[in-house]
Amino acid sequence: MLTTDTATVGVMGVSLAPGDHVCAFYPGAAERNEILIPYLREGLDAGDKCICIVSDATAPDGELDSVRCHSHNSDQLAVDRSGDTYLKGGGFSADRMLEYWDSAISQAMEDGYTFARGAGEMTWALETMPGVENLVTYEFELNDFLKKYPAVIVCLYELGRFSGEMLVEVLKTHPKVILGGIVLENPYYLDHAEYLASR
Repeated sequence: MLTTDTATVGVMGVSLAPGDHVCAFYPGAAERNEILIPYLREGLDAGDKCICIVSDATAPDGELDSVRCHSHNSDQLAVDRSGDTYLKGGGFSADRMLEYWDSAISQAMEDGYTFARGAGEMTWALETMPGVENLVTYEFELNDFLKKYPAVIVCLYELGRFSGEMLVEVLKTHPKVILGGIVLENPYYLDHAEYLASR
């Protein structure tokens, strides 16, 4: 399914185009919510399907639950855990996660939604489990995957939990970045071929 939709969606007052893949860095849960909650709330208000994956370690969050009141119907906001998605079966598989997003976004389109917003809390990648070393490859593959859909995905990385080296590698995989609540074109972004050539 190719999208010809040129509409943009706002994230904290800044436009994102369908197919955008964005990383956001935050120092703690409060700052994560300052990014995540407005992003989801605006999507729900606009009638978008919203799919949010939170860490298994994230406590049940009243803020996330409070966003549901903006839903037009009960299935508009889907919240999953990293253990049931990224680490399903005891390890990470990029192919399985791309299938997850494909299924979730395709189902949203079949259900009548015209746009989908995804968000993924990425602390699962700190687990000592098979496949987590393929995080960077997955992030690159997500760029090509998203070009097929009227969707945006924001990957949320907690500063202080990831090494500086890993954050630099992750930064190279996202065309856009949220820093200080502002969405910016990422000057450090490399397409996959450029990244491989730089290794």
